[in-house]
Amino acid sequence: QVQLVESGGGLVQAGDSLRLSCAASGRAFSSYAMGWFRQAPGKEREFVAGISRSGRSTYSADSVKGRFTASRDNAKNTVYLQMNSLKPEDTAVYYCAAHLGPAYYSGGVYSSETDFGSWGQGTQVTVSS
Repeated sequence: QVQLVESGGGLVQAGDSLRLSCAASGRAFSSYAMGWFRQAPGKEREFVAGISRSGRSTYSADSVKGRFTASRDNAKNTVYLQMNSLKPEDTAVYYCAAHLGPAYYSGGVYSSETDFGSWGQGTQVTVSS
């Protein structure tokens, strides 16, 4: 398994930018596709953005497309979520997650929670209007 720790959350104003980080430890980080999810109060957790093992492929949910982008630095065992033009509706706890692993990987980016086997503890992002 991969151990994940998110950081970078906080309170910002609408229109601001924020970059979340997720540091991984454990097994070879570059063997895992990664994803970002979020959960707002009273709502189910939802996919935000994902990135392939190499980092060459990324995908963002329609609700954040053009504003949020995932990236990674395999040398630093870290995945990032760059969030621009933040809106109050982006307020949520943000989680990073690692894919189930090489045995289940068939390339590209994953967006379903069931494809991920390790989760961080989450970091709060609050966007004021």
